[in-house]
Amino acid sequence: MEEQLIQEVIDLAFQNVMEGKGGPFAAMVVRGGHIIAIATNTVTSTNDPTAHAEVNAIRQACKQLNTFQLDDCELYTSCEPCPMCFGAIYWARLRKVYYAARQEDAAQAGFDDSFIFEQLTLPSSERKIPFVCMHHHEAIKPFVLWNRMEEKIKY
Repeated sequence: MEEQLIQEVIDLAFQNVMEGKGGPFAAMVVRGGHIIAIATNTVTSTNDPTAHAEVNAIRQACKQLNTFQLDDCELYTSCEPCPMCFGAIYWARLRKVYYAARQEDAAQAGFDDSFIFEQLTLPSSERKIPFVCMHHHEAIKPFVLWNRMEEKIKY
């Protein structure tokens, strides 16, 4: 079954390129052998840099299942996830990820995310895009309120 689902996302990624809807990526969320969501990369057609196939599939699955955690689901994706999608996978708490192409394959096609991994290891002041901590005295107030609330949805 895994081979069939991987082939489906590869075919969908190919179709996405042919139709000009976005990059050569596709993903699906599966639960109990049933496809919950299928998505492609729509970065260029929606002008949304976060509209990667994996993120789109996670969003659709969460909406379909009315939950923000997919801990009983697997993700099938046409390529090894980028750093953003990697984070989304962990936030969604997916049970397992199956991927077809490797990061190196994507890099050879011009989708090289290695610079992001490199930036993550640098001190914030040395990053290509500077991250400046403003540490405002009121910045912790929302966290204090959150900690005091008895009725909150933890995630």
